[in-house]
Formats: sequence, C-alpha cells, structure tokens
Amino acid sequence: MIESKSFRWNECRALAALLGIVVMGLSAPAQSDEHALDTLQVHGFLSQALVVTDNNNFFGQSSQDEGSIEFTEIGLNVSLRPHQDVLVAAQVLSRRAGGNSSDAEPKLDYGLIDYQMISDQGRTFGVQLGRIKNPFGFYNQTRDVAFTRPSILLPQSIYFDRTRSMALTGDGLTFYLEQRLSNGVLRGQFGLGKPQAGDDLSDTLQLQRISGTFDPQQSTIAQVRYEHDGGRVVAAISNANVRSQIESHQSGVSDGDFYFTPWVFSLQYNQELWSVTTEYALRRSGLKNFNQSSVNFDTTGESWYIQYARRFANDWQWLMRYDSLTSNRADRNGKSFEASTGGSVPAHTQFADDLTVGLQWTPHPQVMLAGEYHHVDGTGWLPIQDNPDSSATSRRWSMWLFQLSLRF
Repeated sequence: MIESKSFRWNECRALAALLGIVVMGLSAPAQSDEHALDTLQVHGFLSQALVVTDNNNFFGQSSQDEGSIEFTEIGLNVSLRPHQDVLVAAQVLSRRAGGNSSDAEPKLDYGLIDYQMISDQGRTFGVQLGRIKNPFGFYNQTRDVAFTRPSILLPQSIYFDRTRSMALTGDGLTFYLEQRLSNGVLRGQFGLGKPQAGDDLSDTLQLQRISGTFDPQQSTIAQVRYEHDGGRVVAAISNANVRSQIESHQSGVSDGDFYFTPWVFSLQYNQELWSVTTEYALRRSGLKNFNQSSVNFDTTGESWYIQYARRFANDWQWLMRYDSLTSNRADRNGKSFEASTGGSVPAHTQFADDLTVGLQWTPHPQVMLAGEYHHVDGTGWLPIQDNPDSSATSRRWSMWLFQLSLRF
C-alpha cells in the first residue's frame, strides 16, 4: 500500500508565517492597531450526523445496530485585516468520517495571506499564499461547512469524501482576478503548489498494486467562473494537473509517477424559490515510468449529476438529485476490471448511480436540521476503510442520513 509523507512540518511553518504576518501587519503605519483589531472575526461550526444503511458501511459501522454516529465536523476560523489590502485567514478543522478516533485530530484546514494588488470599481486582482482551498467545481472551497452544502453529502461522483485530501487544499500560491462587467462578474483563479496526499488515496486510485510512498510534486489548478445577472446563471470550468512521485518499497520495482488531470464543467440556474445545478467531470489518472509495465496504467473516469432544490415556507428546502460515477469509461460496467482481478474484486466497485432525496430546516440562522435518503446502485464511492473486503459488499444498497448543524 502506498503511504503519504507527513505534512506536519509544513503545517507548523504555515502557522508560523501567519503569526509573523499578523505581527508585522499590526505594526504597519498604514493603520493603527485598534483599527486592525476591529477587523478581527472569529467563527465556528459543528455538525453531527447519524448514518444508517441496510447494506455496506458508510462513515463507520452504519449497517449494524442503530447505525453510525462517526460523522462529525468541528471547525474554528479566524480572519484579520492588518492592512486594507491584506487579509490573513486560517481555519482549524476536526473531522471524523468513520475510521479510528485519531482521524479527528485537529488539523490546519487552510491558512493564507491574501494581498490585493488592484481593487477598484471594475476590477480586483490579488494573490494568496499558504494552504489554500482548491477552486474545484461549485462546492469544494466551502465543502466542510454544512450550511454551504445543498445536502448532507455532496454529489460523491465529483466531491469524493474517500479521496478528499487530494482535492481539498494545496500548499502554494494562487492568483485571482475578478472583472465586473455590465451584467455579470467574471472570476479567474490559477494556483501553483503541492497537493495534500492523505492515506485515503491508495486503494481508491487503484494504487494497491504497489507498495510505496507519495511525494507530491508541484501541481496546478485553475478555474474560470462567470455569474450573470446577479447570479441567476452561474457557469464554471475547473481543471487541475496533479503530480506526485512514488518512491517504491517493492523489490524489483523502480520509482515512478502518479498523475491526475480532472476537468469539471459546472452550470447553475437560480430563481427566487428554486435552483437547478449540474456538473460534469472527466478524470484522467494513472501511473507511469515504472520499470514493470504491469504497474503502469492510464484510465479516464466520468462523473455527472443533476440536482433540483426548492425553497418553501421561508426556512425549508427540499432537494432531489441523480448522481452517476463511472471509474473507467472504457469499462463502464466494471466486468473487465473484475476479470483482471480474477473475480476477487466485484464489478460494482467501478460504478455508482445514486438517487437522493433530501430535506433541510433552518429554524434559526445558526441552527440547521437535515435528513436525506440515498438509493445507490454500485459501490464506486464507498469508503475503503469502512469496507475493507470489497467482495463482501452489496451492489444495491440504501442509506439514511440525519444531521444537526450549528454555527456562530
């Protein structure tokens, strides 16, 4: 199994840099200490869910007894403007989604310095430095805050929870431009840095064929987004080129490279009481440069969903969504993959079609209750840690989720 190198030292350096910028900003002559402290904002959130499945497990032993309560998100974020053109922001996140209790250890979710070089009525141009949330699709940058999600679970075909570390953040810098037009806003972002490489990647990305260590390399991510008529129509294109060296621990197998190059096309139409959202993704990934050809591979996956959300009675919303995942467009039913494993890994691990119905109630701006039902054909996005024996999983399964969310 491939492991990832620790990012603990990078996290410490990022926190130290943030503290240094805050101190320097507070001493800058451009604005007084008192005025800078007036911009200090501290916010937090907490979400606790109950997950119940009839077959398979999701975020803990959800198919046993009364289900699993091992889906918890706790976050604390802080922001400060030491200068009118400089923003310092960071968030610490504790998140448990199945697994063992050590998974809930608080970690630096993001920590950045944002400097706006140009800011006027028509245009904003700036740069961010630090650990930055990746601009990927509509929801990735705010995915851990339940109040920003249309449902308890985001569409798993695109916003994988079982490989979230790679998509979530990167350590580096991002340039951004916002151009305000006569009837819309055009936004662009381009980031360069090293992605995270958590322990969630190995089995999910078909890397179980080799024992080794991830060493993430400089990667890029970009997004162009247009909002028309005050957000009535929103469209975006996202692309990433993620690279990592793999140091082989396997006798007779050389070091090699991993690559992941997804494209995501996003479209949303909003009215006062309802919204329609759809996203489509092509995900090319593989291994190359190993001295054994059987280790190398190249595959293109496909994902898409369509979602309808309706708001009513001021503080209620219901949602319906169809979500489809195909791990390999050349083997949509997974039969070839199953044959290549000698039948030890079922074909249904290579796809998932999910019909979701959900309901949210927000009785107070700081309190939200939500529930949703999933009927799934396939196990393409089931967490490996909760289902270590894929041959024991069921192709067709159902899931109920209930969640309480708070924020301040």
